[in-house]
Amino acid sequence: MPELSPRHRMLVLAICCMSLLIVSLDNTVLNVALPSMQKELHASLAGLQWTIDAYTLVLASLLMLAGSTADRIGRRKVFIAGLVIFTLGSLLCSLAPTLETLVAFRMVQAVGGSMLNPVAMSIITNTFTDPRERARAIGAWGSVVGISMALGPLVGGLLVDSVGWRSIFWINLPVGLTALLLTLHYVPESRAPRARRPDPVGQILVIALLGSLTYAIIEAPTSGAVKIVAFGAVAVASLIGLLRYEHRRDEPLIDLRFFRSAPFSGATVIAVCGFAALSGFLFLSTLYLQNVRGLDALHAGLWMLPMAVMCFVCAPLSGRLVGSRGPRVPLLIAGVAMTASGVLFAASEGKTSNTTLIIGYVLFGLGFGFVNAPITNTAVSGMPRSQAGVASAVASTSRQIGGTLGVAVIGAVLASGVSTTAYKDTFMAAAGPAWWIIAGCGLAVLVLGALTSGAWARKTAERTAFRLQPEPVRTRNSTGVGA
Repeated sequence: MPELSPRHRMLVLAICCMSLLIVSLDNTVLNVALPSMQKELHASLAGLQWTIDAYTLVLASLLMLAGSTADRIGRRKVFIAGLVIFTLGSLLCSLAPTLETLVAFRMVQAVGGSMLNPVAMSIITNTFTDPRERARAIGAWGSVVGISMALGPLVGGLLVDSVGWRSIFWINLPVGLTALLLTLHYVPESRAPRARRPDPVGQILVIALLGSLTYAIIEAPTSGAVKIVAFGAVAVASLIGLLRYEHRRDEPLIDLRFFRSAPFSGATVIAVCGFAALSGFLFLSTLYLQNVRGLDALHAGLWMLPMAVMCFVCAPLSGRLVGSRGPRVPLLIAGVAMTASGVLFAASEGKTSNTTLIIGYVLFGLGFGFVNAPITNTAVSGMPRSQAGVASAVASTSRQIGGTLGVAVIGAVLASGVSTTAYKDTFMAAAGPAWWIIAGCGLAVLVLGALTSGAWARKTAERTAFRLQPEPVRTRNSTGVGA
């Protein structure tokens, strides 16, 4: 990649941030629109789950494939393709006549989305070669997620109430087209010196695992036992096949040796738990505020604003703490706050006052604001530089898996207890176990954050990094020559 001027580098960063903004904003805006979608499309609770999980499921399945493909054929090419597909998918979503077509078009969106975030991060990494500039660029990139969290409920509520739920997809069109035109003119092409080889068998096994597991969870309350057991068996078989096949490959889609590092394994599970809690929290809150309290979309978004503001404020604080003191303190703060929020709502037993809502939303926003920044840092902790990108990609995939499972599990628990004929009267009792699950996810973040960020964990990361080095490098380092 040619050396770019400072102004040109900042323009490339802005273009990459635009792609992250539309992807992140799309998810937060969608939650506020769920009740309106449910009424117009006559959707069941499972149908609402699929509008979210169809996107995150495809995204989780394709993130690593998109990243390796971009390294091989060109990051600019894949990024442009992602912008085109995501923008086209957004247009199709806004025109969807039925729930089934909306779910299908959400999957088209996700194919494009999978080509944006990991590829944009690679573009930023290769554009900003100075470590300090790169750190600031990645910090600006990460802050976009906080902005989308803050803007999502308000923008979504305003659009749904004034124009209708279809308008939430329109906002992606001008941003996506602008980013596309700027990319064509200003983003240079780049490739990895040595790209990883494709792993089609591993990719198919990942898709089969995530798809069958999600289907079994979402459809469990309404489908027959035989169908659920069959899909559960497919998930187990896919997992076993993935573990056995990837172990034998020289360049696997997922290098299982990474999991010998306690920080990496901890970051993976923390990402799943943290984002499962977030997606479940947003899903429950939206249905409660609009379907139980009877608020319109805009006022529901205003009620969720304390959570969004805390996410926006705490995310950069978490990043600074990670940089100065490591990931341990942010993870402990996140675990305590998320657990406290879940317990508060679970213990209210249907008597959720305004004060309880505000405190619960502030606590959860505080917790999630602190949990995101340490995940990537912990995942790549001690890894060789050549493997850091792959480790980061696994962490990103784990976030999407968590989001998928959070909606699937929380929605299934809610569907098993809520009555369609007495929705308002049964909702809070049905939501109680779901809030305890969210509290359990927060507790897992707390415990794993404590266990995988200490001296013992760092030693396992160092041993894993040594094993991951090529044999000649490992030999030189062990003898002290060339180290």
